[in-house]
Amino acid sequence: MIEHPVAEVLPGSPSPLGAHWDGTGTNFALWSAGASAVELCLFDADGTEHRQPLTETTHQVWHGRLPGIGPGQRYGYRVHGTYEPSTGQRYNPAKLLLDPYARAVDGGLELHPSLFGHADSPEGPPDDRDSAPHVPRGVVVHDIFPWDGDRPLRTSWSDTVIYEVHVKGATMRHPDVPAHLRGTYAGLAHPAFVEHLQGLGVTAVELLPVHQFVSEPHLLRRGLTNYWGYNTLGFFAPHAAYSSAGGGGGQVTEFKTMVKALHAAGIEVILDVVYNHTAEGDHTGPTLSFKGIDNSGYYRVDPQNPARYTDYTGCGNTLDVRRPAVLGLLMDSLRYWVTEMHVDGFRFDLAPALARSTHDVDRFSAFFDVVHQDPVVSQVKLIAEPWDVGPGGYQVGNFPPPWTEWNAAYRDTVRDVWTGAHVGVRDLAYRLTGSSDLYRSDGRRPFASINFVTAHDGFTMRDLVTYQDKRNEANGEDNRDGESHNRGWNCGVEGETDDLAVNALRGRQVRNLLSTLLLSTGVPMLTAGDELGRTQQGNNNAYCQDGELSWLDWTQVDEDLRAFVAHVLRLRRSAPVLRQEAFFEGHELPGTGGTRDLAWFAPDGGQLTTADWFDTGLQTVGMYLDGRGIRGRDAHGRPVVDDSYLVQLHAGPDPVTVELPGPPWADGYELVLSTEYATGAPPETTVVAPGPIQLPGRCVWLLKVLRRP
Repeated sequence: MIEHPVAEVLPGSPSPLGAHWDGTGTNFALWSAGASAVELCLFDADGTEHRQPLTETTHQVWHGRLPGIGPGQRYGYRVHGTYEPSTGQRYNPAKLLLDPYARAVDGGLELHPSLFGHADSPEGPPDDRDSAPHVPRGVVVHDIFPWDGDRPLRTSWSDTVIYEVHVKGATMRHPDVPAHLRGTYAGLAHPAFVEHLQGLGVTAVELLPVHQFVSEPHLLRRGLTNYWGYNTLGFFAPHAAYSSAGGGGGQVTEFKTMVKALHAAGIEVILDVVYNHTAEGDHTGPTLSFKGIDNSGYYRVDPQNPARYTDYTGCGNTLDVRRPAVLGLLMDSLRYWVTEMHVDGFRFDLAPALARSTHDVDRFSAFFDVVHQDPVVSQVKLIAEPWDVGPGGYQVGNFPPPWTEWNAAYRDTVRDVWTGAHVGVRDLAYRLTGSSDLYRSDGRRPFASINFVTAHDGFTMRDLVTYQDKRNEANGEDNRDGESHNRGWNCGVEGETDDLAVNALRGRQVRNLLSTLLLSTGVPMLTAGDELGRTQQGNNNAYCQDGELSWLDWTQVDEDLRAFVAHVLRLRRSAPVLRQEAFFEGHELPGTGGTRDLAWFAPDGGQLTTADWFDTGLQTVGMYLDGRGIRGRDAHGRPVVDDSYLVQLHAGPDPVTVELPGPPWADGYELVLSTEYATGAPPETTVVAPGPIQLPGRCVWLLKVLRRP
């Protein structure tokens, strides 16, 4: 380490925060309200460190401009101040700290005692070992990217189909992606993968976290890593390990190239973002950035014991978004990813943690207000994971406009219905039609409901019908981790089997779940690999499994299932009545002879009665959607008119006879989808007349209504 300056430090500017090159030098600016001194640390290619005191402070921002310092420069900070955990202060200049505004990050995290700010105990004296050799550094970046007219796609919510996918896991085993690109942003943008997305008919990828993250010490001690990435260290930096270009700044260009390629293919990019906590964990965790820059300024410290954190996330700490500097960091990050990286939206992990006031989740919190009025962020897709682990944290249905939400009620109901649980059809009817009970009262529309049956967290679709019990032993926690109540059914045999009848039933159950999802009003979200028949061998919490257990297996693809998903999505795309932008009214339509925009039929052909709605034993329902009753107009102000459809869902194990309604509802029907077929498409045109017809056990039919001229 060399303590002599390598260049004159000019006063520079407190804005913008971070490191910004202006063509002849770089301005560095770091917010810290309680620091007594700040040193900028510059690193040569061989790791030699040069410390530069920043003596200028403006409104709690330490800043300076260094002529001659440009793109590619590695840097970090050492922040001086009081080390007194009992008062929430953890300044320790022995720890090299990552700039929260770093645009790129180089180097990994090595498990070493020097990572921790404390010596013998978390409440004890500071540790004076230098952490610099073992922690990542920021990189000065200046990227002039040829966007060539790339613009936001702005796919309407009603047309959106989301594909939740992991950047690395998507292509690590893809034989048609060049080996050096597998598992990277470039791999995700490779034609072999993009063409798969287009063939399915998805319109957006929702990427598991791509902000720079590190693995928790407890995982590193077990020889594991954080695969999912919900352990953010840098909110502006694309995760360097997903870049074929390495960590010197090329990851920024590669990420932009990926976005540009996906946009050219008609696919939006949504980021799963983790602003509720950071990788520094609880009071025993490492000091990597925020904890050493201004611990009580960035985090919610426990007011009764400031040495500890208030933890609404289950991850040890909670960022304090009530504070202007922290809220500013969040909003600056969001705007950066939209304006500079051209992403199309965000899914907010544990979103209620961002909206808590002193304690409770607050619909009028500053977070909601700032997002709502922001001219950039308010215009992109905003998705909340509407729960955290704190008291009152389950907030499904309670986020304000313009938010959409992961609808856990949808997941639970659909799983219950197809596992044979006697829950009746009342709740199912709400879920199939956009969950008006959750989203209508505050003026939101059906697309506020992000419908899903599986997600990265939990069983895959195949495992949901194969395993009754989780098998998470590989995670090293004695199978204690992960959800124990999965609302699944193994079809009578636990685990994989050679029994042809059981496997046939499992295949149909997967098709039942997928068709229910893709025919429901709202925005469907597919989990990557469910369309391929992917298994995690019963592991329902594979967050630390960075290997073949988690990666998509492109050598074992269920081609019939992939064709099934593509077939259902083609039907959805061609039928506006399946993609409603307004809630159904259930009213009679003028001039139709008495049909309704939405009607529900019992197996006997009569409309459901009040008793039927509360009959928990009813496992068969017909949902009639009249394409003449769509409440919406096209861009030219013309009414949207579509064919009408009857969806028959039968969750019972045995065949059942149902009465298909006749005039005025229909003069006949064409069967366009049936889950009894491997690809969903009937082998030949099948037209049926109104009247009695037998449904196979456990099936979904989609019937297009035929009317005489």
